[in-house]
Amino acid sequence: MDAKEQKPESYTYAKAGVSIETGNALVRAIAPLAKSTRRAGADADLGGFGGFFDLKAAGFNDPLLVAANDGVGTKLKLAIESGRHEGVGIDLVAMCANDLIVQGAEPLFFLDYYATGKLDNAVATSVVASIAEGCKQAGCALIGGETAEMPGMYSEGDYDLAGFCVGAVERDQVLTADKVAAGDVILGLASSGVHSNGFSLVRRLAADKGWKLDRPAIFDQNVILIDALMAPTRIYVKSLLPMVRTGKIHAMAHITGGGLLENIPRILPDGLHAHVDADAWQQPRLMAFLQAQGHIEPEEMARTFNCGIGMAVVVAETEVAGVTAALEAAGETVFRIGHIAAGEKGCTVTGSVETWSAKADWTATHHG
Repeated sequence: MDAKEQKPESYTYAKAGVSIETGNALVRAIAPLAKSTRRAGADADLGGFGGFFDLKAAGFNDPLLVAANDGVGTKLKLAIESGRHEGVGIDLVAMCANDLIVQGAEPLFFLDYYATGKLDNAVATSVVASIAEGCKQAGCALIGGETAEMPGMYSEGDYDLAGFCVGAVERDQVLTADKVAAGDVILGLASSGVHSNGFSLVRRLAADKGWKLDRPAIFDQNVILIDALMAPTRIYVKSLLPMVRTGKIHAMAHITGGGLLENIPRILPDGLHAHVDADAWQQPRLMAFLQAQGHIEPEEMARTFNCGIGMAVVVAETEVAGVTAALEAAGETVFRIGHIAAGEKGCTVTGSVETWSAKADWTATHHG
């Protein structure tokens, strides 16, 4: 055999771009983060093939399980481009946990899926730390997850996130459309910003208008524009859960993609229509900025952004004062934004001239 002949290359997983050691180091880094989210019903350590949860230990008698899954959308791309990863985990949990509370369910446990081309442990740890923070805010335990390193699937620096949350509600406390009645009042809970919807439009505007994301926002000199845009989604679970258990809340809608216009009809029975008065609360300056920058029509605003309202809560007229006081005491900003009346199932948002920069009185309707 010729001494100069090359030995065939010995392939390894690492040479193909996957580092088992980096993955193991990440697991060691995130184990204490997961442990910090423990709650009644969830005590196991990470590392098994699945996570256990004890419903009895969580205090349920005759529970129904409710599950939700979601991602963060293109807000994630903005986080990657700006190097701000410390809020996206809260968004991930919020998108799922807020979808559970609107059905009356208490979020119990959460699992995350994190996929990337090449694992960057600093970024991954920052993201998982923010998922743990979101879980603490929502009162649920982070009991497991999956980290996938997939070379060739993602561009350099890119990663993707998905979240899965399971909650429970006693059978007699489930919130469905059947409790909503004509004459009910719609209360709106203030959002913390854009939350996690409409970011494809935000990113398009940022690119087309050449926004300086790292400078103070023109609508608020005390806030850097990127920080205003990336503000994590508000998690409403802890303030709403005690109210749900009193039975005073008839229904709730989490205001996500589709805005007020398309989310509120999801909680209505046939024969009832929601009427929202856009004059009833002040449009946040961030929303006014987005609208002005994109010359966005009010109707488009009502179906794209939350417009300052992250959660709609339907209650009987007689309960408005009590529920408002309790939610304010729990830290929410509450507006009376509309009512339920007989009519074709759907939602109508109306505003006067100058509301949402309108040149005339306006109406936007969605039949759901």
